Amino acid sequence: MQRRIWPVWAYYVVAIVVFLIDYVSKKIIDRTVELNTERIPVLGDFFIITHIRNRGAAFGMLQEQRWFFLIITVVVVVGILWYLHRSYRTGSALLMFSLAMILGGAIGNFLDRALFGEVVDFLQFNFGSYTFPIFNLADSAICIGVGLVILDALLTMKQENKPHDNGEQQQEQPTV
Repeated sequence: MQRRIWPVWAYYVVAIVVFLIDYVSKKIIDRTVELNTERIPVLGDFFIITHIRNRGAAFGMLQEQRWFFLIITVVVVVGILWYLHRSYRTGSALLMFSLAMILGGAIGNFLDRALFGEVVDFLQFNFGSYTFPIFNLADSAICIGVGLVILDALLTMKQENKPHDNGEQQQEQPTV
């Protein structure tokens, strides 16, 4: 039985939707929440909408490294596009979807860095006295996408180790 997979353009639509949701959310925050001062509680002190600018990577690392991030993002985006096309016929729908999520998030943060030299972050979670580093929807899409890539790898490993109909497990052929 042949599995059903979306046409390749559908994965680009997923990436565009992720990008647009991230872009619109950043614009709304930029226009409605005062930078560095306003805090809007959503779930008490646990989840707060705020507005900061991040000139670095996740958790504020590597501040003021704009060109480094721009170059790395271009390399990652090209790599994802190449891998998406290379794996389209043989990869799972889950892998293709996760690559699209990563692609949309990477382009969302790339645009901010390229145009403004910084990224708008606004999602703040507090766990007691610990505040998780503030992030945005592009960061969320990238993390979810990476998590789904890992899940796909685990499911693929499980499928490859599944016993054949005769009860024997598939043996890898030694490479010479």
